[in-house]
Amino acid sequence: MSVETWPHHLLSLEDWEALPEDTRYRFEAIEGVLIVAPRPVSLHQRAVTRLGYLLDEQLPTELSALAEVEVLVAEHPLTIRVPDVIVAAAALVDGNAARFQAADLTLAVEILSEGSRRTDTVTKFSEYAEVGIEHYWIVDLDDPVSMTTYRLIDGHYENFGEFSGQATLDLAGSPITLDLAALTSSRARRH
Repeated sequence: MSVETWPHHLLSLEDWEALPEDTRYRFEAIEGVLIVAPRPVSLHQRAVTRLGYLLDEQLPTELSALAEVEVLVAEHPLTIRVPDVIVAAAALVDGNAARFQAADLTLAVEILSEGSRRTDTVTKFSEYAEVGIEHYWIVDLDDPVSMTTYRLIDGHYENFGEFSGQATLDLAGSPITLDLAALTSSRARRH
């Protein structure tokens, strides 16, 4: 898609669905405005892959973790976000939906990268709280890898812990243990 063919108006959901696929960029829509960003670099991608896998392996069978799924935050004006990792009901995942409603998510995870820090810590922080996503985790890949976890209490996110190294958390009543350093190490530890 060239600049000349980009939409010159606020996007509707129908406009969004008509956009051509382009794996070179990451697209989101914010209040109808198309946001285009470069794809994350390899360490970020490694962390997304490993985190999604580690979560999925420890979740109860009724939940599933996925990476880079479109989430409809609002239809009017159109806001679509693509969190790095989400957790939603396994039945919804098995339904093979093109995107999820924000209300379908138990957890959204954003991994900070160059150019996304303010968006992930301020804008998405408030958007995800407004639409009721119960858990929001922010991972910082700067050494040492760390993660800040938030839980929605009375419509606002409260800090539920800051972790580096090994983190044991409760997610939907299940204990989850994550080795945060393994998210970026050259080889994941084998069990």
